[in-house]
Amino acid sequence: MSENIIAVIIGIVEGLTEFLPISSTGHMILVGSLLGFEGEKASVFEVFIQLGAILSVFILYRDKFFEMLRPRPINIYSGRLTVMHVLAGIIPVMGVGFVLHKPIKTYLFSPYTVIIGLIAGAILMLVAEKTCKRPVTRDVDHMTVKQALVVGLFQILSLWPGFSRSGSTIAGGLFLGMSRKAAAEFSFIIAVPLMLVACVYDLLKIWNTLSMDDFTMIIIGFVVAFITAYLSIVWFLRFLNNSTLASFAYYRFVVAGLAYYYFFLR
Repeated sequence: MSENIIAVIIGIVEGLTEFLPISSTGHMILVGSLLGFEGEKASVFEVFIQLGAILSVFILYRDKFFEMLRPRPINIYSGRLTVMHVLAGIIPVMGVGFVLHKPIKTYLFSPYTVIIGLIAGAILMLVAEKTCKRPVTRDVDHMTVKQALVVGLFQILSLWPGFSRSGSTIAGGLFLGMSRKAAAEFSFIIAVPLMLVACVYDLLKIWNTLSMDDFTMIIIGFVVAFITAYLSIVWFLRFLNNSTLASFAYYRFVVAGLAYYYFFLR
């Protein structure tokens, strides 16, 4: 299979799964293993296409980002999303991720650990749906900094590949009385600075390994991931207007079962 076709496939997988509660990291590991696209070059490529997914969120929520970044006195009770909310949502996972980055990369990036993460994340989502009550926070602009911090603590679970960053944060939001849409939108917004920092951190370590031959593949994957992520976010927000996370949880069980059969039983 040519590298350009692999770039399209991986770009689609990244774009579809990055912001849906099904684990992009888990799918990338499984699909990479199926395609034989692994190792240092695959790691470099995956970092770049994540930037394409990040760009899609920034464009969709550019008004909120510009509003947050506009110079003004800090007031967490202003009835709008602020930088304080975003910081509360990302600092916990950034701290834990920085400390445990090496062991996570060394020991948790395998099909077996992804299968565990897919199942555990699905159970969390089902429990959140089962126990959540009528939402008291229906709009992301009305959430509190405390809610943002607790959602950020739930996000730490996503450091385990397969658990899903959006799945853990949306489930956390449901436990806190947020609507599915508000929880999802906050998950998307805090993904931008979080993923940007993570991507820059990884790029600084691998930049010297790039060659000009890699850039065609990288550009294809970046564009495909951007377009696919943009469409998946728009669809997902509409889906949440009338549906729950249960279907994504059941999908995760199916993927985990198929992955277990493919990698360990056949």
